[in-house]
Amino acid sequence: MEKFIIEGGHPLKGEVQPSGNKNAALPILAACLLTDQTITLRNIPDIRDVRTMRKLLESLGVEIECKDTHTWAINARDLHPANLDPELCEAIRASILLAGPMSARAGKIEIPPPGGDVIGRRRVDTHILALEKLGVACDYNRVFKFHANELRGADILLDEASVTATENTIMVAVLSKGTTIIRNAASEPHVQDLCKFLNSMGAKISNIGSNTLLIEGVDHLHGTDFSIGADYLEVVSFIGAAVVTKGEITIKNAGNEYLDMIRLVFKRLGVNWEVIGNDDIFVPNNQSLIIESDLGDAIPEISVMPWPAFPTDLMSIAIVVATQSKGTVLFHDWMYPSRMFFTDKLVGMGAQIVLCDPHRCIVQGPSQLIGERMEGPDIRAGMALLLATLSADGVSSIRNVGQIDRGYERIDQKLAALGAVIERV
Repeated sequence: MEKFIIEGGHPLKGEVQPSGNKNAALPILAACLLTDQTITLRNIPDIRDVRTMRKLLESLGVEIECKDTHTWAINARDLHPANLDPELCEAIRASILLAGPMSARAGKIEIPPPGGDVIGRRRVDTHILALEKLGVACDYNRVFKFHANELRGADILLDEASVTATENTIMVAVLSKGTTIIRNAASEPHVQDLCKFLNSMGAKISNIGSNTLLIEGVDHLHGTDFSIGADYLEVVSFIGAAVVTKGEITIKNAGNEYLDMIRLVFKRLGVNWEVIGNDDIFVPNNQSLIIESDLGDAIPEISVMPWPAFPTDLMSIAIVVATQSKGTVLFHDWMYPSRMFFTDKLVGMGAQIVLCDPHRCIVQGPSQLIGERMEGPDIRAGMALLLATLSADGVSSIRNVGQIDRGYERIDQKLAALGAVIERV
């Protein structure tokens, strides 16, 4: 098992280029199943989850040619609904995204239970309820068996604003006869990227970026040449890394259009950045790092909500930043019951954190963190712990860095290029 050895206390400095959005790449790769024509896909992140999705697609008969590390030519002309490898499906949550396009294109697929991060129960009921409205039936007995005969558009109200359920529903609706309305749809940047990708293939999706999507079904989709947008979660991770190390960095092509709410939340932690040119971000080293109290000097609360509010995937990063800010703040993540369970590792490093319950914690800062030996429990908590070690006094180690590799491309090399002292062993 690989691990990182990190010597903390070195300010980051320089320029960095974020990779393509993992959470956009996975549904877009699944959506390549919807046409028999060749698709050129650019800015694909070279990460473990994407490599797992490639293996799943190839097991279904998809031909993939690597033009370079981040550009693939994909052809799904000859599909065969093979039995998917349960270990591959268990490795990523996104394996469930094959349900929609395979039902629409091949009429059936069997999918072992999906896996992913261990952050609490993640239901798939919303997928099944929505797809049934469009004509896709599902049976479950240790394996999900999806099958469809005739697909027809429908007016669908999702019982939760699930990202992957929205994406699966979109991928079926674009090839369904008639009009589909998806209400309470997720609208995250990666959902928007999927919609733009499908429209470039000839789909007719409107109201992109809203919580109500309007889709006019088409008979077929064609090939396209498409570039995946920047991973805003990686962008904010680099912002956090610069802040906690008192560094100064420029993030190129950062996708600033998606950072407005995140900027408001980080401002409450005493963090700010500048937009340079068209889409670059400059993070200065003169951060105030003073937590803004609510009216009446009340302790502020940072809570996650569906997009365009503050995303759950950045809660771990914000908690680490708060350990270096002066003041007290309450964090509340109601979505996942295990999201906060990494905070005990921060306490072991010297952070002043009270875990109130599985969904809430109180952070009082600033705290001088001390090097520690740890294990990364999931992608986002693993990255948050890596940020903590960068600011810590002394040497730290993080085991199980494969979890971080699932979502961050060559993160150790990118940080080292910015001046971090980090080694993979």
